[in-house]
Amino acid sequence: MTLVRSRRAVLSLGSLVVVTGTLISACGVLPGDGPDRRTVTVWLMRNSASDAFLKRFTKDFEAEHTDVRLDIRIQEWTGIGEKVSTALKGAKGAEGAPDVIEVGNTQVPQYVDEGGLMDLSLESARDLGMQDWLPGLAEPGVDNSRQYGIPWYAANRVVIYNKDLFEKAGVKNPPKTRDEWLDMTRRLDTGGTQGIYLAGQDWYSLSGFIWDEGGELAHDSGSTWTGALDTPAALRGMEFYQKLQALGSGPKGADEEHPSQADQFAKGDIAQIISVPGAATQIIQKNPSLKGKLGYFPIPGKTAARAGSVFTGGSDLVVASNTDDRTGAVAVVKALAGEKWNVELAKDMNYVPNKTTLASAVAGEPGVAAMAVGAAHGKATPASPLWATVEAADNPIKAYMTQVLTGAPAPAQAKKASQEITRRLDESNE
Repeated sequence: MTLVRSRRAVLSLGSLVVVTGTLISACGVLPGDGPDRRTVTVWLMRNSASDAFLKRFTKDFEAEHTDVRLDIRIQEWTGIGEKVSTALKGAKGAEGAPDVIEVGNTQVPQYVDEGGLMDLSLESARDLGMQDWLPGLAEPGVDNSRQYGIPWYAANRVVIYNKDLFEKAGVKNPPKTRDEWLDMTRRLDTGGTQGIYLAGQDWYSLSGFIWDEGGELAHDSGSTWTGALDTPAALRGMEFYQKLQALGSGPKGADEEHPSQADQFAKGDIAQIISVPGAATQIIQKNPSLKGKLGYFPIPGKTAARAGSVFTGGSDLVVASNTDDRTGAVAVVKALAGEKWNVELAKDMNYVPNKTTLASAVAGEPGVAAMAVGAAHGKATPASPLWATVEAADNPIKAYMTQVLTGAPAPAQAKKASQEITRRLDESNE
């Protein structure tokens, strides 16, 4: 398909990860130089893996693959979309061009649409245990039943809570269902305590409630995408969001970063927020007295048998179709996405491993363990290569949420927002 370049944008980890810095080449830093080795160039994003992990991985990989030298080059999220697109269109085997690239899971559809990725379906089925992959990482990597993106690591939202406020309210155990969650939050929302701080435009959290009801943000007919916020299921998800958001004083016209919900939680009078566990670091930095007083639980689902759905952020690994070393590139992907190094990365960086069967590996970290439960029911945003246009500064989902929370009828506002989503996902650009 031919798309208009000005309508393309790049998603990172869905506001889960923010990284900064400058380009650094691992060439000459990591071991493995040798006259008889061929080079496999790997682009990884800054802070996705520690320097120590990369050194261990490179040493081990090159010891097992004596004919390969790894050239790991660290990239920045800012501007990465255009840089990757340019590289994927380059000449085969061009000097410095990447063979393997880490991309945000929601970025994969864009690169598939541009025709620059190698089909890894065979390796996925035969070698990589795709049946156990986290759905929120695996699904964006599929196009027409072909697997292009290989899940690497994940992160998603959980509920972070103040143990002292729970104890004060007589709450002994985290809720297992959404109804229990509402009842518990009402008990917490009393006196000078907010039951939960939930910003009015936290559309990632809303997405999970919509998915729990069986709804979608947009539907794919095979040829066109259509906004779906006005379906009965999606409206039920918004109804639950309204009930939960009312049990605190979160702003109805702003998202979770304006102001920072972690900073608000650090004041000590908020019982819960929905965030990634890593927000605990910011909370404790702001208020050291909360150290040791934070707990975590998965976002509850409609029944106790299943945790709530969550937006899954994270990264996939892809192989450039213009690589001149398919064998070496695929070997790198198999190693990084394989159990040994995937578990080590998850433990090292507090990520969720790429398979549901590996969740026990992070059970020792309460926040990560809570993430892993939710990740088993995670999803990504619609796999349209134009979805980033929806997430632009004037995101229609955010506007819809604010209108409803300030008293406008949900069905009419949902229809209006769905029409705008449909317009933005129109690949004909008409």
